[in-house]
Amino acid sequence: MRDVVSRMDGWSRRQFLERAARLSLGVGLYSGLNDAIGAEQAKAGSRAGGKAKRLIYLYMQGGMTHLDTFDVKPGSENQGQTGAINTSVAGVQFSEYLPSLAGQFGKMAVIRSMNTETADHEQGEYLMRTSYEQIATERHPTIGPWIQRLKGRQNKNLPDTVLIGSGARHPGAGFLDPTFSPLPIGDPNKGLENTQSPKYLTEESFEKRIALINKFDRRFREKYPLKSVQSYTDFYDEATTLLTSGELQAFDLGKEKPEDRDRYGRDPFGQGCMLARRLIENNVRCVEVTLGTWDMHNTMWDYNTLPKMAGILDQAVGTLLSDLSTRGLLDDTLVVLATEFGRSPTINYNAGRDHHPAVFSSMLAGAGIKGGQIYGKSDKRGHGVEEDGVTPADLNATVAEALGLPRDEVVMSPTLRPFKVAHDGTPIRKILS
Repeated sequence: MRDVVSRMDGWSRRQFLERAARLSLGVGLYSGLNDAIGAEQAKAGSRAGGKAKRLIYLYMQGGMTHLDTFDVKPGSENQGQTGAINTSVAGVQFSEYLPSLAGQFGKMAVIRSMNTETADHEQGEYLMRTSYEQIATERHPTIGPWIQRLKGRQNKNLPDTVLIGSGARHPGAGFLDPTFSPLPIGDPNKGLENTQSPKYLTEESFEKRIALINKFDRRFREKYPLKSVQSYTDFYDEATTLLTSGELQAFDLGKEKPEDRDRYGRDPFGQGCMLARRLIENNVRCVEVTLGTWDMHNTMWDYNTLPKMAGILDQAVGTLLSDLSTRGLLDDTLVVLATEFGRSPTINYNAGRDHHPAVFSSMLAGAGIKGGQIYGKSDKRGHGVEEDGVTPADLNATVAEALGLPRDEVVMSPTLRPFKVAHDGTPIRKILS
């Protein structure tokens, strides 16, 4: 369990001890400042509106091509082999590879004017997920931990945020307490692994082992009576509670009918979307599901590249939106689809598209969103923004607004720097209901 925490935060016990010792005065000041700011802003924060109570965040890792998904350019020399089809809203077309999403366009708003300045995968992912540029001295939180920090814990036993299929470089809870850390799920088909105790480990012996661990750690906690140290202890306690909770069945896709699992697609992303639906039905507040890779520099139109990837996306997300709507969950669940940048309009000599941050697309659907509309516009080549540019921080500010988060609330990091949930982003009012 401790190894899991180490992997999620990237700190070893020794590194954590050194940092806690160096910043012992600072951490205390950080906590005090946060409490003072929180007291002043509690009234304003409690007034924050927003229809969405839960968030499903779908991340297209590798740079999803906008020209072959949500922003096709029929008749352009840059169109490539991707055809265009009509959506459920007159005058709007999507890629031929997205028939299910095209039929449900009335539920969603598509942004065709996303743009950023970085063409690097890691930095682009970090910026999209946090609204901040990646720096060596600070690690910023992603939206799930921000929701918990600003709105409080929602689920007593299950975690508030779950990551399905995300890589090790995910920012996670950033500088926030470890108790805000998302729970990572590698394979949705396996659910939450290693939750069953071996036959030789009885409940009594397990309790003895926990007591022994606490005994070993007592001196450390007594020597460094810091909030950050207690947070790690609280994290272990919550993990233990989760392991003994009957709510673990929320992670078990075996409870679903085989034919329903088939509707989502038996690939990891499709099953991840189904697991996301199960988790929000069990009061998990934020679930992120990753689909990669969209890094298509070569032979894009071979069956196993763009057509296959877009088909996985269309089947899974189309089924997810349909199920959420049928079950009455879409009215208070926000669904967001994002990526770090787009692909170049020019088709390279390897029949692929290269990194292109100047313009790309994102999609929002469900609670807090006016469906059936396009926001922003790329130029006729799909090379740059022509109207209403949107940055990652603007997208995240729109998500925060839809969720009713207090966007102006300042949270101090352990290094005594002020941060906000969407940095300096401006919500897109036109797509918010």
